[in-house]
Amino acid sequence: MTNYTLASNTWDENEYAAIQRVIDSNMFTMGKEVAQYEKNFATFFGSKYALMVSSGSAANLLMIAALFFTKNQKLKLRRGDEIIVPAVSWSTTFFPLQQYGLKVKFVDIDRETLNMDLSKLEAAISSETKAILAVNLLGNPNDYSRMKDIIAGRNIFILEDNCESMGATVDGKQAGTFGVLGTFSSFFSHHIATMEGGCVVTDDEELYHILLCLRAHGWTRDLPRLNHVSGEKSDDLFEESFKFMLPGYNVRPLEMSGAIGIEQLKKLPDFVRMRRGNAKLFQSLFEKHPYLYMQREFGLSSWFGFALTVKEGSPYKRTELIERLVGEGVECRPVVTGNFLKNSAVLEYFDFEVSGDLDGAEYIEKNSFFVGNHQKNIEQEIQALASILK
Repeated sequence: MTNYTLASNTWDENEYAAIQRVIDSNMFTMGKEVAQYEKNFATFFGSKYALMVSSGSAANLLMIAALFFTKNQKLKLRRGDEIIVPAVSWSTTFFPLQQYGLKVKFVDIDRETLNMDLSKLEAAISSETKAILAVNLLGNPNDYSRMKDIIAGRNIFILEDNCESMGATVDGKQAGTFGVLGTFSSFFSHHIATMEGGCVVTDDEELYHILLCLRAHGWTRDLPRLNHVSGEKSDDLFEESFKFMLPGYNVRPLEMSGAIGIEQLKKLPDFVRMRRGNAKLFQSLFEKHPYLYMQREFGLSSWFGFALTVKEGSPYKRTELIERLVGEGVECRPVVTGNFLKNSAVLEYFDFEVSGDLDGAEYIEKNSFFVGNHQKNIEQEIQALASILK
C-alpha cells in the first residue's frame, strides 16, 4: 500500500512569515503585496504587465471580457465571433466564451500531446474565425511556431490558457506568453500555491488598463492618471472614488495571496526542476510499457501530472486499472474533463459547432487518466506506480 497523492503542500516558514507580515500590516484587501507580486510575476515570465486575480477561472473570464472593450479593432471581439478551442480542457476555459456570446468551434486533440491537433486546427479555420484559444494541458505547451504559421496572413490572434502549465517553455520562451493574453493559476494543486489565485499577462497597455478596470467593479480608481479607459483622471480623489467606466466584476485577490505568491515565485525554478526530474524517472519506466503510453512532451513541459493512456488492444480496461490504483493508495483523475462536449452545459447553453471528428478526445475520454507530480522527489511513489502497473 502506497500513499501517492495528486498534490502536496509547498509552503514553509517563508509563506507563514508572509502571512504574518500581512496580519501585522492590518491591510488585508488588495494592496502593496499584490502589486509587488504582479511586478515580480511579469518580470519572471517576460511580460510587460501582469494582473493578479482571485483564481485562474477569473483570469480566463477577464481575458475574454477585456477583448470586448478594446478599441483595437484587430483584437476586438463581438458577440457571434468565432473562436476555436480544443475539445479537452477545464470547464472555465470555455464558460466565459458562452457568457460573452461567442460562437465556439471545437477542434480535436492529438492523442499523444493532449493538446490541440494542429492539422485539424488548420482544417477548422474559416473566414469567420477571429481567435484561437490554445490550452497547454498538464504542463505541456503547444507548438506555437506551427500555429502562427497556420494563421499567418489572416486576421486571427492567439490566446493562451496556461493555468496547468506554469514554468513550461518552448525555445526558452515561457508558455503563457505566446498569445495576446495568457492566463495562469496558483491553486493548491498547481505549480505554485497561493491557495486561490490567478494571473493574466499581456504586453498590450490598453488591455492591461481594461483588465485593471474590470477586476474591481469597473471603476477608475485603480487606473493610472493617464489611461486607455477613461483618458485622464481627475486629481480629485473624492470625485474619482465611485466612477464606473466598464461593466466589471470583483475578482480581486487578497493581500495574503499576493504575499504568499512573492515567496512561491522565488521557489518556482526549483519546483519545475524537481518536477522535470520526476518526469525523467517516469519516462524511463513507462516509455516501453506494453499496454500504456505517456503524454508526449513538446518543448519543455513543466509536468503538472503524469498522463497515461491505455493502448488499443490492451488486455486491461481503464476501469480495472483505476480500481487497482485506488486500492493501492494511488490517487488518479480523468485527463481534465475528457471530451468536454459530453457535458450538458455545452449542449444546452452554448452556440457551438464541431470541426471534423473528435476521435482523439473520445479516445482520451474512455482510456486516459493521470496521476500527480510534485515539487519534491517522489521516486518511491513513481517506482510503486510502475510496480503496480507492470
